[in-house]
Amino acid sequence: MTGTNGTNRTKGMSETILEEAAAESPLFVASSASIDAFCDALWLEHGLSRNTLDAYRRDLKLFAGWLAGTRNGSLDTANESDLSAYSAARQKDKSTSANRRLSVFRRYYGWAVREHRASADPTLRIRSAKQPPRFPSTLTEAQVEALLGAPDIDTPLGLRDRTMLELMYASGLRVTELVTLKTVEVGLNEGVVRVMGKGSKERLIPFGEEAHGWIERYLREARPALLGARATDALFVTSRAEGMTRQQFWNIIKRHAAAADVRAPLSPHTLRHAFATHLLNHGADLRVVQLLLGHTDISTTQIYTHVARERLKSLHAMHHPRG
Repeated sequence: MTGTNGTNRTKGMSETILEEAAAESPLFVASSASIDAFCDALWLEHGLSRNTLDAYRRDLKLFAGWLAGTRNGSLDTANESDLSAYSAARQKDKSTSANRRLSVFRRYYGWAVREHRASADPTLRIRSAKQPPRFPSTLTEAQVEALLGAPDIDTPLGLRDRTMLELMYASGLRVTELVTLKTVEVGLNEGVVRVMGKGSKERLIPFGEEAHGWIERYLREARPALLGARATDALFVTSRAEGMTRQQFWNIIKRHAAAADVRAPLSPHTLRHAFATHLLNHGADLRVVQLLLGHTDISTTQIYTHVARERLKSLHAMHHPRG
């Protein structure tokens, strides 16, 4: 369980124990069955995405492997002492990771108690780790313009990339929503896209004239060239005529940001964050931004008001004679 740093040590511990437990322990097999039932229930009842369910499954299986390998126990027999010991074993993790994991455990044990798989919820007295407030990374409007102008639009792939970037910035789509868009979900006449967001909630999002022009050009010039004789209902396709993945789009952002010399912190959702922040900077109502982003709780949207305020303060300090 040792390593050159905390991250490697934790990863090595988790993966090694998980592999041993999965291969030999009936306790781990029992835990795995419960995890599968839990994830199936979440999918049926709440329509959670595959990415979310995969993350839940990963956290739970790592804990189940640790329980089987070090405590001779299973998920449904775990107690508060087991959870505390596991947290101590993962103490090098960031507070955000620890809190995310605890949130998964709370949801699992709430379900397990209701389903009579566990006799008690061991998370009830476990407190979340303190963490500083985190604000989404975003770009200035000039940085967005530089990023949008980076792809070579004289090539099919470059035109596809430009269109994807334009649409994400114009609509604030999540990455998964963007890469899974189908052609029938784009209403060019209406100027909206129809997406199925988190929790299987459908929303219609306008995308404006600029993105409209790029989508039309992509559909007319680039998509047929990329597809050739093949067919797919995916809007954005690769050179192999397949639908895009989240990772492929993330690589697109990084590549074009480097070409444009955009040195700000980046994430796959950078343009979604910029969309929200720039709308608020230009006076958009918070409730409207909430609807466009597909947030259930307005407190999730409010974080962008802080980003917008900080940006305005920065501009004032830079340009006001008494800043």
